[in-house]
Parts: sequence; C-alpha cells; structure tokens
Amino acid sequence: MEPTAAGAAFPIDSTFWIAIGIFSFALIIIMSEKIHKTVVAIFGASLVLVLKILDQHEAFHLEEFGVDWNVIFLLVGMMIIISLIRPTGMFEYIAIRSAKLGRGEPLRIMIIFAVITAILSALLDNVTTVLLLAPVTLLIAEALQVDAVPFLIVEALASNIGGTATLIGDPPNIMIASKAKLSFVDFVIHLTPIIFVIMVVFLLIVKIVFGKKLQTKDELKKRIMGMREEEAIKDPVMLKKSLFVLAVVLVGFVFHGVFHYEPATVALFGAGLLLLLSKTSEPHRVLAEVEWPVIFFFIGLFVMVGGLVKVGAIKMMSTEVLNLTEGNMMATSMLIMWFSAVASAVVDNIPYVATMNPLIIDMARELWPNLAGNELLHHPDLMPVWWSLALGACLGGNGSPIGASANVIVVGMAEKAGCRISFLRFMAYGVPITIVTVFLSMIYVLLRYYVLGW
Repeated sequence: MEPTAAGAAFPIDSTFWIAIGIFSFALIIIMSEKIHKTVVAIFGASLVLVLKILDQHEAFHLEEFGVDWNVIFLLVGMMIIISLIRPTGMFEYIAIRSAKLGRGEPLRIMIIFAVITAILSALLDNVTTVLLLAPVTLLIAEALQVDAVPFLIVEALASNIGGTATLIGDPPNIMIASKAKLSFVDFVIHLTPIIFVIMVVFLLIVKIVFGKKLQTKDELKKRIMGMREEEAIKDPVMLKKSLFVLAVVLVGFVFHGVFHYEPATVALFGAGLLLLLSKTSEPHRVLAEVEWPVIFFFIGLFVMVGGLVKVGAIKMMSTEVLNLTEGNMMATSMLIMWFSAVASAVVDNIPYVATMNPLIIDMARELWPNLAGNELLHHPDLMPVWWSLALGACLGGNGSPIGASANVIVVGMAEKAGCRISFLRFMAYGVPITIVTVFLSMIYVLLRYYVLGW
C-alpha cells in the first residue's frame, strides 16, 4: 500500500490494523519485561517485513520509513570511544577524587556525584555515565557504611537531567536531532539554559531531602580521604590519547553544522582515530563491548515505527492532536510536553520518541503543506514543539525505573550488588522530581518562545 500525498486520507484496511497490532503488542511485552526488549523489537521488525507492511528497501534505505542510520552510527561511534576509555581508569579516578573533594561527608559526596554525573551525561551520554559511575558509587557507599540506594537514584535522576542538555546526552535527543535536522549547538542554545536552572533546583531538593538522613562516622570519612585516586589510572598514555580524541569529537559536534557533517560522521571518525592511536591488536575485544543489544533494539524499533508511518497511523494521530488543540501551537507545545512526560514515565522514552517524531513532522505538513525540508522542520512555530518533546520525554523518563535506559541500568546494577531498588521507592523520588522539572520547563518554554519570542 503506497501512502498518498500529505494531508490526504489513508485507507484503513487489514494492513493498518496489523501494523498497529504489532507495535502495540511489542510495547506491552517490553513494558512487562517478561522478554528482553531487543528480542521483542527484532521479532516485531521481522513481522513487519515478512507481512510486507514494509519491504526491505523501504526498511533499510528510505529515510521516510526506514532505520535512522545517523542515530545508529552515532551510538556505535560513541560506544567504541567509551569502550577504549573505560580501561584507562579515568572514571574511577573522577569518582574517588570527587569523594575526597566532599571530604567524606555523604551529602557533599552525593551532590558532587550528581553534578559530575550530569556533566558527563551531557558530554558522553547518560547510559554510559551511570554504567561507569554506579560501581564506584557502591564502593564509596560501602566504605562510608551508608545506604547506596539514595546515591544511585540521585545519580540516575541527574543523568537524565544532564543528558537533556545536549544532542548526544540522551538517546531521545539523538533521535529528535536526526529527524528534525537540528545541530549540537541548537540543543546547547535552547536546552542547556533551562537544564542549568533545573539542576540547581534539583540539588537544592536533594539537600533538603537527604540533609539530615546521611550521616557517618569520622573514622569512615578518614577511610575515604585515605584512598589514592592516582592508583585508579591504569594506562596514563592511553588516557592522554583518549582525552585528545574526546576533545576532537566534542569540537566536531559543536561545529558539525558549519562543516556540513552529520553527528554520526564525527563520532565514527573519533572512534576510528582512537582505535588507530590505541594500536590495539584485538579490535574484536573493543567491538564486543559495544552495547549491541541496544543498537539492535533501535533498529527493530525504527522498522516497526516505519510500518506505522506507511499505513497512516501516525498521520491519523497527528490530525487528532491538531483537532484537540485547534491548531494553536502554544497549546500543542504544552500538550506534547506534559503528555511526553507522563508517557515516558510509563513507557521507555526511546520507543515513545520514535513514535512522536514522525507525528510532529506529519502535523507540520498539515499546517504548512507548501513547505519542505528545513523550511518545514525549522518553521519558527514548530521549533518550540521540538524542544517541548525533548524536555518532556527526557525529564519524564525520571518518573519510573523503566522510563529511561539509565534508570534500568542503575536498578539492575543495584540488584546485582544486593541493593534492591523497588519500583515504588524509585517513583517516590522520581515522580516529584519529574513534576517539578517539567513544570519549570513549561514556564521556560512559555516565557522564552511565546512571551519574549526568543
């Protein structure tokens, strides 16, 4: 079934319902966590191809329906870079140095770890950051003989807040940037200011909530101060090479729009350069550390969402949103922000954003049928909608343990270490933070784009 021109109706037939059924069923199983989400995504994508909702050419070669390879190779490139940096001991050094900077005081350490987590999440990505810092956090908490759970939850929340600030910080932002053709600088200009404010408020809340709860003995504080962070560095030469390449990649992200490179190109260049400088004779070991289940989850997800786009389900949803808000873009921005926050707390924000991206593009085509390309995607009235989606989806991910990939990783690592984080305990911290941060984002979007017109 071929789609008709923008604005025209799609026939609702058996293919329409099959595509919706596959995606909905996959989403339910993913939420239940009974089967690994990558297995579900790959099987769902294979059904879309076998049942010819999409053919193979559409799934792998057409930008409108298929896999977003810019997202895939950006993730692969960054994962290779991180897998080469990890053995140097850089992250352990940062964690121990931060703990000593807090002079062994649990609350100070928690706040410093939250700041470090937010910064690293913005510069690398939030999933990688919590993956590397969580084990050291457990070690510090054990040394201080305090409950590690509050530390881990605060780090998960901080990673999602910090990751919202940049294009590469959180997978939903990578997906939005690719579909909306937005640059690294665009995210810094539009999202970093409010994330800075949100982070300050978040740290104040952390201080109020945990100020009197986190206490430890003086001799345990001395144990932290006695740790030697320099011993954490395993390979100083490789560390210098890694920091050089990381600096090149970050500069590349800032200027990729100027030189007309996609972010994936920058990440792959950095990965290739660091592999070359590492002089590794075992590239298979480095590549084995790439999170391939995450990569194939994205591929499967893109194919399933492509099926929804082709049969017209996304267009139908976008029409309903416009009808609900009567074409008022301010109302649309607010609706998308709050709906995204709620939906991302219930469903992983990655599949949610994968569904919303084409919905917003279809909505724009209905509003401005004579525009195309960047003129359409960057229409001044549409830009606040993109930022509302990013803020709602990324910050809404803090609402539950399954709302964001970083949360899932933290909960899993805590359980392995014998520090079980229950669903309700996570939500007890996550839901209030989500409400506060999304409310601040709403004020920001209203003031900046609809009152001041920036």
